[in-house]
Amino acid sequence: MPDRINFGRVTFRRKNSVQKAGTGKDEEVKLSTEQLPPAFLAFFLIFISFFLITQDCPAQQSAGMDFPIINRLNHNDTGFKQFISDVHENRKLLIGLRANPQAAAENLTIYQYTVLPGEEIHFLSARCNIPYSAIATLNRLSAPASLAAGMTILLPSCPGIFIPSSLDSDLEMIIGAERQNNTSAVDLRINRQGRAQNYRFIPGADFTQTERGYFLLQGFRFPLRNYRLTSSYGLRPDPFTGKQQMHRGIDLAAAEGTEVYAAADGIVEEIGYNHVYGNYIIIKHRNNWTSFYAHLQKVETALRSEVKSTTLIGRVGSTGQSTGPHLHFELRQDGRHFDPSEKLRG
Repeated sequence: MPDRINFGRVTFRRKNSVQKAGTGKDEEVKLSTEQLPPAFLAFFLIFISFFLITQDCPAQQSAGMDFPIINRLNHNDTGFKQFISDVHENRKLLIGLRANPQAAAENLTIYQYTVLPGEEIHFLSARCNIPYSAIATLNRLSAPASLAAGMTILLPSCPGIFIPSSLDSDLEMIIGAERQNNTSAVDLRINRQGRAQNYRFIPGADFTQTERGYFLLQGFRFPLRNYRLTSSYGLRPDPFTGKQQMHRGIDLAAAEGTEVYAAADGIVEEIGYNHVYGNYIIIKHRNNWTSFYAHLQKVETALRSEVKSTTLIGRVGSTGQSTGPHLHFELRQDGRHFDPSEKLRG
């Protein structure tokens, strides 16, 4: 059992010493049982026993509400200097013939940093000597563009993958499915801004090729789980007039009432009705992308709602000008239409 475990600012030592807050120095604690009243001694021994028992389960410790702060990513910053030292120590525990991932996990320290303009995730990764997968999964970033200047993030001192207990995005569900039986995972409970979040931490792990593709490519997902493509993107005869006309989306046929999901994370920008598209929803995504869902029987979301690709937003219908139950779906970037079939993942 290691003699030190770091979580946020909390340092536990299993030696006959305690660390004075803010000094980094150990101060010996000498207690004489002869100086203590019997009742107090009994209470003291019970308390110490309980404390030692709880410390034998390091994975259940909570990262502190207040994390060590890094102000600048340079060695003139005390926090950054200590962070790099911690990273170096943990990397030594992850490589070589005597690699000890469990010890690296127990030695994990989490720091806090506010992103400056121009600092994207690959820069942070290189500067901190930590894979961007560790930064992304700890902060629940679904894509590089999710990181923005002014955002306060957490920086882990140990490479690895953090899997939250509640899986929201496509990326998190893929990570959770591929690693659900990983035996080297350590349970963590991290308190941040008054909210506790449970994670499973796999020290030394990195994105798989599939996970990296989802994170970097920022693709969209089909809004229906079961469908039949009835009309593709491009020129086609209008079903009502027979005239050749540009079809700026795809039509996905499904039973009336079938669940419609957001194609990617975003914000519900518009909900409305018109005589052509019937009930429709527009969702705004990163990088000025928008997705459009039409002919809905029912809308299941609200204006300005934040949605994930797993969020139910509506149900297939036949409202507006429609020949039967289906979803008309479009993708646009900066107002320009794209063929959704080229951007969607199954």
